[in-house]
Order: sequence, then C-alpha cells, then structure tokens
Amino acid sequence: MHLTYDARHNVAYLRLREKTEHMQTVRVSDELNVDIAPDGTVYGVEFLNANAQLKDDGGRLVYRDESSGEQREISFSL
Repeated sequence: MHLTYDARHNVAYLRLREKTEHMQTVRVSDELNVDIAPDGTVYGVEFLNANAQLKDDGGRLVYRDESSGEQREISFSL
C-alpha cells in the first residue's frame, strides 16, 4: 500500500496494488475516483481536493489492525 500526495494539483492517491493495463476508473463523486480491475479488484483510490478530504484527522494517517487492536499513526501535512 502506498499513499502519495501532489500538492500542486491537490490530489492524493492510495495505491493498494500495482496497476495493470486493463483498469477502469469509476467516478464515485466529484472528489473520489476508484481504479478497478476487470475481476472487481480495487487497485487504488484517488482523492481530488485532497486537503479538504484528508485533513479531518488532524493531518495523520491512522492504521488499525482490528484483529489485534494494534494501532499506528503517521503524521503528514497537506
């Protein structure tokens, strides 16, 4: 999993796996696109107007393993 942010265009992309040639981008809303493979596998999520969507958690990315209760926080600035 890989999260990138382009400050110039205010776009963030959460890549869950490497893209293939046969991707379809589904526009979920004006600010959210999802890349999907023909078998329905989600490859990534694109956040348009990212700073407005991702700043609500105080500039941090939270990883939580629900089975173990482990939680990690990574600070980032947008």
